Amino acid sequence: MQNDFDIVVIGAGAAGMMAAAEAARRGRSVCVLEKANKAGVKILMSGGTRCNVTHDCDAAGIMEAFGKNGRFLRQALAELSPTDVVQMFRDLGVPTKVEPGGKIFPESDRALDVCQALQRRMTESGATLRLGAAVQNLTRTETGFQVDLDGQSLHCRSVIVTVGGMSYPGCGTVGDGYNWLQKLGHTILTPRPSLVPIVGGSAWTWELQGLTLPEAQVTVGKPGVAKKKGELAQRTGGLLFTHFGFSGPTAMDVSRAITAVEDLSTIELRINALPGWNDDRLNSWFDAKRASEPSRQLDKALCEILPRRLASALIEQAQIAGEKPLAELSGANRRLLVEGMLRNRMPIQGTRGFKKAEVTAGGVSLKEVDPRTMHSRIVDGLYIAGEILDLDGWIGGYNFQSAFSTGTVAGRSAAESLHDADAGG
Repeated sequence: MQNDFDIVVIGAGAAGMMAAAEAARRGRSVCVLEKANKAGVKILMSGGTRCNVTHDCDAAGIMEAFGKNGRFLRQALAELSPTDVVQMFRDLGVPTKVEPGGKIFPESDRALDVCQALQRRMTESGATLRLGAAVQNLTRTETGFQVDLDGQSLHCRSVIVTVGGMSYPGCGTVGDGYNWLQKLGHTILTPRPSLVPIVGGSAWTWELQGLTLPEAQVTVGKPGVAKKKGELAQRTGGLLFTHFGFSGPTAMDVSRAITAVEDLSTIELRINALPGWNDDRLNSWFDAKRASEPSRQLDKALCEILPRRLASALIEQAQIAGEKPLAELSGANRRLLVEGMLRNRMPIQGTRGFKKAEVTAGGVSLKEVDPRTMHSRIVDGLYIAGEILDLDGWIGGYNFQSAFSTGTVAGRSAAESLHDADAGG
């Protein structure tokens, strides 16, 4: 059977466009199939349409963001590091900038510039892009693979699957790639939402909707379990109170720990509104304020260290009169306030699901993919890269870095493998 292309890449997202460019620039005939009517749909809507392309850190910093699975990325990051990504975009005419906290964006603040640069790099390398090409099935043949589309089949020697997971299904990522790979023998770890807003809290927190804490510590833990042992996830950074619960970087970063738990009654959310403080420091602050301003009203004093709305809500939850002078604040009332500020415990009802998730946790088992090549350990000639793998990192450009790096390795490896096969033949 004659093959139409050396390599077919399924999915023209971040990983797919990188893979196609790497394979095509090595002289291979490459066809990229994208079900949407344009490439890089998720890129275009990411980061508030600004696209946070990577993070200002080294390879170790990227790996840390992916937890225990991060070490899978070691070789891929050695091939394409955050510094390399920045240089690549500079060479493509898209200079970048580092924002506070380490997020790296295009200077133009336009995700469109990022997407167009990647697409231009891919097509100028020689790859063919077919839009509106929805893959129905993927099967192995004697000479490679058959890729079934609506009313047509393509044949190729190797396939690179970069179709993403199930987050933001409006982008076309509905999990169809899992089915193809499972039929080919791969293990799919249950996909679940990650980097997703949390549904939880109670009436008083919902009334704080719109309030942002620039620096808060958010912990997902087990009630009544010793501190470190009971912590499932913890992050410090921005936190947004919403009408349904919590959003912002910290809430979204810890959300993957929530979606991994079946019985949500066994976990709780803990919010520390003053992460640089401990009990001793906060009690010393109360002592100093009471000594220097004994007649100062409690609510006005707390507004010096907390946003006014949060201070008022915590005072109300402790059932204390806000106008109470500091001199009259009892030890019991102070303990309630300290607990509320440093360890406020909230019930968790769930998350906003895949529709609001930025990435997917779970996916293709990393045990079945060679991290040096992204080649399947199950099916010869099959390469897998990007979000469809069991890789999900923190918010902040980490997931795009993973997609760029794994896509690069997959494309390079697929092309070199065919070169070696031809040379051997």
